[in-house]
Amino acid sequence: MKNPSFFVFLLVFIAFAGCKPGEPNVSDTAVLIANANVIDVATGQIAKERAILIDSGRIVSIGASNELSAQVIEDRRFDAGGRYVIPGLWDMHVHIEGEDLVEDNRALLPLYVAYGITTVRDCASDLGELVLAWRDSINNDQLFGPQIFTAGSKLEGINSIWKGDLEIANEEELEQMLDKLDGYNVDFVKITENTLPGDLFLTSVKEARKRGYKVTGHVPYDLSVEELATAGFSAIEHASYTLRLGSDDSGIVDSIRAEKLTRAEAGAVYNSTFNQDSAFARYKMLAEQGVAVTPTLIGGKQLAYLDENNHQNDAYLKYLTDRFTSKYQWRIDRMAGETPEQKQGRKDRYQLIAEQLPYLHKAGVAILAGSDAAALNTFVYPAQALHEELVLFQEAGLEPLAILQSATINGAKFFSVQDKLAGIVPGMEADLVILNSNPLDDISATQDIFAVVNDGEYLSRQKLDELLQRVQLIKEELDKARKTE
Repeated sequence: MKNPSFFVFLLVFIAFAGCKPGEPNVSDTAVLIANANVIDVATGQIAKERAILIDSGRIVSIGASNELSAQVIEDRRFDAGGRYVIPGLWDMHVHIEGEDLVEDNRALLPLYVAYGITTVRDCASDLGELVLAWRDSINNDQLFGPQIFTAGSKLEGINSIWKGDLEIANEEELEQMLDKLDGYNVDFVKITENTLPGDLFLTSVKEARKRGYKVTGHVPYDLSVEELATAGFSAIEHASYTLRLGSDDSGIVDSIRAEKLTRAEAGAVYNSTFNQDSAFARYKMLAEQGVAVTPTLIGGKQLAYLDENNHQNDAYLKYLTDRFTSKYQWRIDRMAGETPEQKQGRKDRYQLIAEQLPYLHKAGVAILAGSDAAALNTFVYPAQALHEELVLFQEAGLEPLAILQSATINGAKFFSVQDKLAGIVPGMEADLVILNSNPLDDISATQDIFAVVNDGEYLSRQKLDELLQRVQLIKEELDKARKTE
């Protein structure tokens, strides 16, 4: 060709010739959601009768329906009918686990999306390497499911009860395991305390932070919450640990280190000396140090009230294989001999933990909504449990806007991706949930889903129901095949 630059100019001219000035240039696969009430979860403001233009997995523009509809072919325009649009929900604490539950867990991935959960944070398991592979496959559009942030495998001590841990006995082994996590390209580091000594736990936090990781986990008895916060702990998993801030946490830890108190005795001291005013003052310390809290109330609630609801008639069980639910039994067996006083004590403790949420929020602590859904967590159902968790937040006294934030932008802020995810703004990834009613009035509205947009793909209620039916069918097929093994 004699004049290639002229040919390029001609192609560009043809491409834009049909566009009016200021109009976005979109593909034939673009999607328009019209007549939507768009909720800004940062402020609680609602932009009414808006249209959301989506292309190539991202939000292109937000404006008037009559101005944007011409950009999209008719069969890719969807009328929200005045319903409410929020960002896709985040479950910030799940475990995709079980070496004998690979097929079961893979089948559940679409179920998260069907429940409006477009992002999950996997807090490590014995399937760490597989979950990392699934994360990458989802990101590359090779597997359908929610976006995954994962710790891969967590750090622990020698001979931990947890399967698939990276066990360490000294700082040299710590560095080796952090190198391994580097190789995995994990999204954060998780540490638990089953057999990991406090001093090595604290060193693990510091060394992981040096490598640029967010670090979360449990709180060992031989470390104070303040020590962890000062060392750079990013988030406390489970609000039960925050109760320690209502007692003389440092003094009790010193007594444990001096072997003047056993761990069991320390637990009793924490329970008997809790002071709400002291706890609130120290919650402000967490906020100042930037330590978030993932409450995971639902697991404690299910166990505490198991004597009132054994869950045998739960409709959700149709999605879970017999092998999956068989893992629930160990916790049930462990509670079998509890006295009426112990059962009431479990309920009282659950209520006290739940009561901390308004105090944590008022103190400025970032709350991360997470269910702790896992095969080992009894009746904490993948996907559904997050919605139940949000209702528990509301019952505890949090306002719906704060609850929405805990399940959307707080997670994005935790991973420093708030400019890309968890907002309804041009340029952001298109993960959305269209609700039939306003969640700012009642958070249970998140359970009444009209449609979901996952990575730019519009999924109508009919398509969501088809996803659920497919999950149920796979469950039935797996159960049947295993009975003949």
